[in-house]
Amino acid sequence: MSDKSKRTALVTGASSGMGKEIAKRLIKDGFQVYVAARSVEKMGDLTKLGAKPLRMDVSKDAEIKAAVDTILEEVDGIDVLVNNAGFGLYGPVEDVGIDEARYQFEVNLFGAARLTQLLLPKMREKRSGTIVNITSMGGKIYTLLGAWYHATKHALEGWSDCLRLELAPFGINVVVVEPGLIETGFGDVVANGLLQRSGAGPYAKLTQAVAKSTRDAYGQGRGTNPSVIADVVSTAVAAAKPRTRYVAGRYALPMIKIREWLGDRMFDRVIMSQMR
Repeated sequence: MSDKSKRTALVTGASSGMGKEIAKRLIKDGFQVYVAARSVEKMGDLTKLGAKPLRMDVSKDAEIKAAVDTILEEVDGIDVLVNNAGFGLYGPVEDVGIDEARYQFEVNLFGAARLTQLLLPKMREKRSGTIVNITSMGGKIYTLLGAWYHATKHALEGWSDCLRLELAPFGINVVVVEPGLIETGFGDVVANGLLQRSGAGPYAKLTQAVAKSTRDAYGQGRGTNPSVIADVVSTAVAAAKPRTRYVAGRYALPMIKIREWLGDRMFDRVIMSQMR
């Protein structure tokens, strides 16, 4: 049974990686936590810890609405929403189908936006709440063959900034978390998709180089444990006046600063030097 007296959080993309770790941390912090993902069976460990699993594909409006209806039937709204669901679509712009690109936006931007829309009325009524949008250092920088992925993350950053201003009069905080290289399944998804889509053809050389560098970066102990991002979310949620942005994880701050300080042309050289 749900406890209406406890603060309640919803974490999307909670079947693995950062989402799973964020959910664990919020449970430890005393929240009543709903966890959402396409694969409910992958959240069994969270269920054992007390989380309430919801099947939700954030690209499907009917599933988003059904999940929200379930939550609102059981508790009086959400105190903390963590929009974490997302994936990386990499490939040459010429080779990525527009339908694929639209799906990238559906998952990384519009799913979070729709879920936020549906949960906001209760937050406004209570004049409190925190919305945490997990973007990426990729929302401030760019990498080779990542046009569609970076487009969604840049969009989520701008959307979050506007939302923060809109909701400030209602006492609702909007926080952006920009992870760097985190040890999740992101690298394999990117590399496999790249090679399947563009491993041959005019972009083959670039594709193979990016796939190799991605595999060399992820799964080699070079990234940051996703629990670090969970700690950041915990800190932001607990703060009366959280920062607008939190940068965490390997390479995030240096890469963002390199682009900011050195400009686009020098940053281009930094990115391309990794392909040699």
